[in-house]
Amino acid sequence: MTSPEMTVGDLIDLLSACDPNASVRQAMNPFFPMAHRLAQVLQSVDETGRTVVYLAEGSDPDAQLGHLPPAVATVLTWQGPVQAPPRRPRRRTGGK
Repeated sequence: MTSPEMTVGDLIDLLSACDPNASVRQAMNPFFPMAHRLAQVLQSVDETGRTVVYLAEGSDPDAQLGHLPPAVATVLTWQGPVQAPPRRPRRRTGGK
């Protein structure tokens, strides 16, 4: 069973809790998390006749902003928290 799609109303509700002056970006590709600048909101109709709104990145070369901050990728569960490996005791010279 698939989860229901987010509606424009759901998006508006979620955005209403955010700073209205904040930049809008899109997180893409969970296997290589990148941040993208949004440039357009497009409304169209899908193959079943339902209305769909697309959030699209711009076509300019700097629309892709770089790697998604690790904390964001972790909250999205696209990657686990990264921790340093446990330290092992150092070996001593002379075999001890």
